[in-house]
Amino acid sequence: MTNLFSLDVYVCAGWMVMSVPYDHTASIECLSSPMNSLYKGGIIQNSEFNSGLMGWLVPVGVQAGVSSSPSGNKYASAVSKGQPSRSVYQKIQMQTNTHYALSAWLQVSSGTAEVKAMFQAPNGAYIIGGTTVAKSGCWSMLKGGMTAYSSGQAEFFFEADGVVDILVDSVSLQPFSFAEWKNHSRLSADKARKSTVKVLARGADGVPLAKANVRIELLRPGFPLGNAMTKEILDIPAYEKWFTSRFTVASFENEMKWYYTEWKRDHEDYTVPDAMLRLAQKHNIKVRGHNVFWDTNNTQMAWVNPLSPDQLRAAMQKRLNSVVTRYAGKVIAWDVMNENLHGEFYETRLGTPNVSAQIYQQVAQIDRTATLFMNEFSTLEWAGDMTAMSSKYVRKMEEIRSYPGNAGLKLAVGLESHFSTPNIPYVRATLDMLAQLKLPIWLTELDVSPKTGPYQVEYLEDVLREGYGHPNVEGIVMWAAWHKHGCYVMCLTDKDFNNLPAGNIVDKLIAEWKTHPEAATTDANGVAELDLVHGDYSFTVTHPSLHSPTVHTLTVDASSSALEHALDIQD
Repeated sequence: MTNLFSLDVYVCAGWMVMSVPYDHTASIECLSSPMNSLYKGGIIQNSEFNSGLMGWLVPVGVQAGVSSSPSGNKYASAVSKGQPSRSVYQKIQMQTNTHYALSAWLQVSSGTAEVKAMFQAPNGAYIIGGTTVAKSGCWSMLKGGMTAYSSGQAEFFFEADGVVDILVDSVSLQPFSFAEWKNHSRLSADKARKSTVKVLARGADGVPLAKANVRIELLRPGFPLGNAMTKEILDIPAYEKWFTSRFTVASFENEMKWYYTEWKRDHEDYTVPDAMLRLAQKHNIKVRGHNVFWDTNNTQMAWVNPLSPDQLRAAMQKRLNSVVTRYAGKVIAWDVMNENLHGEFYETRLGTPNVSAQIYQQVAQIDRTATLFMNEFSTLEWAGDMTAMSSKYVRKMEEIRSYPGNAGLKLAVGLESHFSTPNIPYVRATLDMLAQLKLPIWLTELDVSPKTGPYQVEYLEDVLREGYGHPNVEGIVMWAAWHKHGCYVMCLTDKDFNNLPAGNIVDKLIAEWKTHPEAATTDANGVAELDLVHGDYSFTVTHPSLHSPTVHTLTVDASSSALEHALDIQD
């Protein structure tokens, strides 16, 4: 576990700030004993119940006490007479403009139950800070949080959806100022996205070149940042220029979906996605295959709905073979069974609960190079969507990869990220939890609702930084596709491809995330040490002993720090 009480020290507006480091510790296992409280409980009193119920209160209609396990671990148990079941609670003093990182370990007396962490904020609003599926006989971790925008007294408790006793242990609530939180994200981004690289310039005779000048140019950033693309890009050069000058990844908004390529039964048409793929390839933009199937009821073509199970199975096989074979090796990823937590169209119609796992296997047999995503909404965006909570996402992913024959599939976590007002501590905590799957994580359809008004741009920057700064996020694609009639939710440009405020934020971050030293001079040993953001680079070396500059290319990634990279001159 992280050493929680070493201190980050940094300067903010002329003041030295000492901050507790953020702890990414998480668990998706149901354990016989809970882990210790993170941050030693933070502002929670008696977080591990070693002093009975000191600091905790018991709601009306609830009987509560402290029990001990055979190993001596103490925990609180609460028995409710009504529903929802309630736990003990604690009053806490919250501060204005403060993020609160929450964690706790939970168990229920029988079966399983969906448990929510609830806050009654200083303004009286009830906020869901996190959720988990708790079980009897073992401890499950809940990790989440909330942001306080006003100061005052708040209450914090847990509630379950059934008539169960709620067992609670190792509770933690750690406050972070906005400045501290942003600094943690920046430090994490620097660690995850940069490497310190030593380059050695040597002449044709192998002798190091002291005081050589090295000019550094970033050719392509290593972190994939993309956007949704629409067919209009094929006919509007300004759209093409705007898109291709910014992004390294694209998802076609609709043009690769089944309802686009086969709106009428047995009339397939790939003309548009083929052309869009050629355009992307021309600009070295990687394409995500979105999607093979969509599992919700309201996204099916009219001709699909009346099919018998055998007819549907045959149509699905034709679709899968058609689209995956056509684009195998040409796309970097597939959203295989889109939104299969919120939807179960194919499972219900075929009477096959494991149809998702079967489809993943079949896609992998045809396209052995692409990463196969489970793509879902509201897992990251809203703690209150009990259908897509992180513990259910984990369970579904484990069903897919444990299915016979699926060992070794290149699976990945896709989080759509359609935000209104983001709960930033919950976002980071959920990423921590899903990271325990040990799979790549992408934010695949990121946008922020215009209903947030003047805060849309601020929230967009917050969630982009949160994704980029998390050590387990490996790519971000925004869902800001351009149409003549407007955007799906979030527009980055106007109709003439002049940036709107949201587009300016994206450009600001792109420039920031590309920032690197542009020149260096080698030392007496011919070495220059450089802190470089990951990506593909060109190094141009000049030296009085050389007849002309010499150019070398190098890819900098997480492994680059362990090596000394020689720039050997062939003069």
